[in-house]
Amino acid sequence: MATLSFDQVSKRFDDVVAVDGFDLEIREGEFVALVGPSGCGKTTSLRMLAGLEPVSGGRLLIDGREVTGVPARDRNLGMVFQSYALYPHLTVAQNIGFSLSLKGTPKSEIETRVRGAAQRMSIEHLLHRRPKELSGGQRQRVAVARCIVREPSGFLFDEPLSNLDAKLRGSARIEISRLQKALGITTLYVTHDQVEAMTMADRIVLMDGGRIRQLGAPLDLYHDPDDLFVATFLGAPAMNVWQGELLHDGEHSRFRTGTLAIPLPHRVDCPPGPASLGFRPETVAIGPASRGDAIGLRATLSHVERLGAETLLQLAVQGLAGQEVIARLPGTLDLAAGDAGDFHVPAAALRLFGPAGRRVALRTPSAPAAVRPPIQSVAV
Repeated sequence: MATLSFDQVSKRFDDVVAVDGFDLEIREGEFVALVGPSGCGKTTSLRMLAGLEPVSGGRLLIDGREVTGVPARDRNLGMVFQSYALYPHLTVAQNIGFSLSLKGTPKSEIETRVRGAAQRMSIEHLLHRRPKELSGGQRQRVAVARCIVREPSGFLFDEPLSNLDAKLRGSARIEISRLQKALGITTLYVTHDQVEAMTMADRIVLMDGGRIRQLGAPLDLYHDPDDLFVATFLGAPAMNVWQGELLHDGEHSRFRTGTLAIPLPHRVDCPPGPASLGFRPETVAIGPASRGDAIGLRATLSHVERLGAETLLQLAVQGLAGQEVIARLPGTLDLAAGDAGDFHVPAAALRLFGPAGRRVALRTPSAPAAVRPPIQSVAV
């Protein structure tokens, strides 16, 4: 095991800055996922660490040793490519043991290590086949076994599941996660699929425009995004976000959008003006707000999507023209487009963002909750 570190690393292609001031340390045995939209710099960052792309600035370190100018073959990192990069003329066994043969490893040791790696990936019965005789899932296992056999300091994965169908991706996620935990190998995993990042990683690095937007545990990014980009990128469906205006009324604050004015549950230290209010679809519940810590909404169902275990609703909220709300509810509900009713959102689920899109803290007020006005939607 080893630590993998980026120290203010940058990459430029002519006048284009692909990666800018990338600073990250991956701890021993940790699984870190780089996620973000296409062109955000995640694959370029991985390739620089692998030694496949020269850096324009900064340092790369493996277990504290600088490797910025070290050739890829001498970094002792195992990489699984999106295309798997298997040699078509070699058998599975030869593909797995290829790196060992290049090092002059004795044939008997190669055979032992290849068979051990194949057993870990449950592909012993495929050792005599060639890549064209394998399914996509089998090729992916061969590519991982080829990494294992090298006993590397770290694993690098570049969107390894993107060529698999949905069912295989689910099982492959579990296999890779279990293998990484069993081997304890430090891992950097690039993906555009937020489900992979959320379910596999110990920490997520969310990138945009070549920079880190937020770094932390998956659920921390999901529940407590630093800005609107993070809030709307993670989650499917994405967080509901209302554009509106922050107002202050004495000791209290409220958010106004359309003809709705929503008293905020906590004191807000933010100048009045343009702001955004967000909440996750799963925090929307059916029924009127029966307590003082929930926001009530009257809405009509404009669309219903039944997905089996859950149902997604598009809600046209009264007083909120042009801004629909998405609700994620249990799949057992008997609802149809055109139905109208009451819905509510717990005040604790609200996330406020200032005019620049940065998260604004909602601090608990010093006054007792009993003297606060009830939290509900009111017309203005």
